Amino acid sequence: MDGVRAVLCSRNPHKARELERLLPGWTIEPLDRDDYPPETGATYYENAAAKAAFGRAVASGDAWVLAEDSGLEVEALGGRPGVYSARYAPEGAPAIAKLLAELAGVPEARRGARYVSELVAIAPVPDGRTLRGTGVLTGRIASEPRGSEGFGYDPVFIPDGEERTVAELGEGWKSRRSHRARAARALLEALDAVRD
Repeated sequence: MDGVRAVLCSRNPHKARELERLLPGWTIEPLDRDDYPPETGATYYENAAAKAAFGRAVASGDAWVLAEDSGLEVEALGGRPGVYSARYAPEGAPAIAKLLAELAGVPEARRGARYVSELVAIAPVPDGRTLRGTGVLTGRIASEPRGSEGFGYDPVFIPDGEERTVAELGEGWKSRRSHRARAARALLEALDAVRD
């Protein structure tokens, strides 16, 4: 689908650029607002849907509205941080340091984890239909951060079948296999289904 203009209900430019790479033909700009609704949903979908509804209410009617919520679920932590991943600790190294401190002494065999991404898209007015795509990437948590590409928990997440972290595997790998890449493919499939 070419020539799609969308606003992303996020102030995160990394996420906007990543989604732009994952949705060929889409131009995506972050919706820079200070009045986003609080993320109080019990699921990623609820949080993404609330952000999308907010975006549809304030964004230009001729643009698609995209919202994404994602998180890291660690088995040894009972699925935490989960939907609280973005608020678990400040972005970057502090969150990783907190995660590794909580996992201190946990053997690698019990460090299983998964990334989950939920994408919600609302079509331009007057169509306004809502589509969604979900993506999951399973793996484990490394004992220390490694790599310089990516963001969030990428320096400590080792996908199944790999020995390197997502931050070591790099943007090319992420664009094909990350949880967001899988969610984007699912969203495009949902879009194709409604256009057939």
